[in-house]
Amino acid sequence: MTAFVIAIVITIIAAWLIIKNFQPQTVLLLAGLSLLTITAVFYPDNSILYGKAKSTGSTWLDIFTFAKNSLSTQIAGIGWIIMAAGGFASYMDHIKASNAMVNVCIRPLQIIKAPYVILAVGYICAQLLHVAISSAAGLAMMLLVTFFPVLVRLGVSKAAAAAMIGLCAFMDLGPAVGTANLAAKHAGMEAAVYFAHYQMPVAVAVMLVVSVLIFFTAKYYDKKDGHVMTSQVADDTTPQSEDSEKVPGLYAFLPVFPVILVLVFSPLVISTIKIDVVTAMIVGTILAFVCELFVKRDFRACCKGVQVFFKGMGGMFTSVVSLLVCADIYAQGMQKIGAVDYLLEMVQNAGFGFASMTVVMTLLVGITAVLTGSGVAAFFSFFGMAPAIATKFGESAVHMILPMQLMAGMGRSISPVAGIIIAVSKAGECSPFMIVRRTLIPALGGMLTMLLANYLLF
Repeated sequence: MTAFVIAIVITIIAAWLIIKNFQPQTVLLLAGLSLLTITAVFYPDNSILYGKAKSTGSTWLDIFTFAKNSLSTQIAGIGWIIMAAGGFASYMDHIKASNAMVNVCIRPLQIIKAPYVILAVGYICAQLLHVAISSAAGLAMMLLVTFFPVLVRLGVSKAAAAAMIGLCAFMDLGPAVGTANLAAKHAGMEAAVYFAHYQMPVAVAVMLVVSVLIFFTAKYYDKKDGHVMTSQVADDTTPQSEDSEKVPGLYAFLPVFPVILVLVFSPLVISTIKIDVVTAMIVGTILAFVCELFVKRDFRACCKGVQVFFKGMGGMFTSVVSLLVCADIYAQGMQKIGAVDYLLEMVQNAGFGFASMTVVMTLLVGITAVLTGSGVAAFFSFFGMAPAIATKFGESAVHMILPMQLMAGMGRSISPVAGIIIAVSKAGECSPFMIVRRTLIPALGGMLTMLLANYLLF
């Protein structure tokens, strides 16, 4: 009981500091080290070693060796995947391939003459684009440049268009997404299998519900705000920058190429050949380099452009992988001090089953994402507990990890402090709270659908 109370107090302090915009990496690291130190001092019978690591001979050094081992493990595993995906996404942005893909996907929607139907269908397209464009903020920025003006000229209000784009990464889907890769790893399966067999069946149901709710919510709030729909589509074409116009149409294929490789060379299609996400990203980068060389015919400039890939990797280490390591130390500290075991015993004694515990953990991720504005930080803070909880109940970890992972993006979509919400609010010429007002109903509907689909399907 005492250990659990101590862990809760430290967790509350850490959460408060994160909400107050203190650096989450440092906060989670200090929280984890504090838990390990308390464990070593007051509960010496509990091991503080990382996995099967051997003691240094000093309990105090073991604490810091724990942090080192976590860093080594995470970088060598999921860290490489996250950094490679980040580097590839940066390179796709650099060569304007992401813009080309967005333009190709959006252009057919202009044929439809019903503005709010386009808004609803546009969400589905944007959500599917997120499979290839892993950065939620990056995808939103591209949609603001390409799709936002089209929607406005069709007669949709700026706030409605901005809110839909704010929901473009409502679910973090696909092998290129860091949280999805982490979820697949801890669920004990390949990213392609996790995506195709678990994410997509749930995602299809969620996308349909969210798109319908976007349609009705947008119409309701536009009418309530006194928006008069006036179409200006007659002289409209999809706006493109001077640079995007020069990009060959073939470039639209490049961002999805690694995803295709991972899905094809997996147990889903061709089981005799296996390709991991990192290898697929490297192959995709080399293919893009060859295409760039063919188009620009400037070897020096193309070589310089590839440096963006490595800078993108470094950026992902700074922002995401470092957070992953610190969150892992915190989660491990919670387990070492015995807080997780106590929580499970308390829940079981209270009559909570695995389904109820899944809902509780999912809500914790969602609330954290809303408060912090970061789906990654929310998921990384709690995912480490899921396998242990699932094992205690004798259930598969994926049944708990899947809704937690999807809820991370969902919570971010209704957070007024999330970067993507703040960005789209500026385009919509309204406050982030006004955007959240429009995203709230579709998001809540999507959350309920996700939990229900996860329960019924798996």
